[in-house]
Amino acid sequence: MRHPPVVKDWQKRCYGTSDMGLSREGARMAKSLVARLITFCPEIIIHSDRKRTRNIAERAAVQLSINAHSDPRWRERDFGSWEGRTWNQIYRETGDAMDGMMDNPHGFRPGGGETTAELLARAIQAWHHLPSDRKIVVVTHGGPIAAILSARKNAPLRSMSEHIPAPGAITEIERE
Repeated sequence: MRHPPVVKDWQKRCYGTSDMGLSREGARMAKSLVARLITFCPEIIIHSDRKRTRNIAERAAVQLSINAHSDPRWRERDFGSWEGRTWNQIYRETGDAMDGMMDNPHGFRPGGGETTAELLARAIQAWHHLPSDRKIVVVTHGGPIAAILSARKNAPLRSMSEHIPAPGAITEIERE
């Protein structure tokens, strides 16, 4: 599951690994998402350790009488010095450089942060670390979900952004 919308002040900003909470709309969505997550009857709930995922995971875990576990491998992409800056500021200063995330997935580091290939490798590692014999819910971010979906479809890295789910979306992915 991708977390719901973040606080309004951050919605037009690059926020990758930054740790902000949910907007009012996001908090309302979180209540219904917790109720939906419970219907999956997971044995394990994992979250990325960011506020916007932790709150949902812990609330669902309490209602299921299980523990929520944090795993930083499920964090969003590290955007380095771009973190917290508006996308417009980044564009004004770098022009089309942000296209490098898809055009040069192995070499371009947005703001000196993580390449698209590194995000993919980290998400795949986290995916393969999940127990295959348990029912699991992971509360995470758009980047790691897109990475897993892309890898499962053998899609080229440059198309990974096409697989980013909407905030609050639940994506079911079968284990092999």
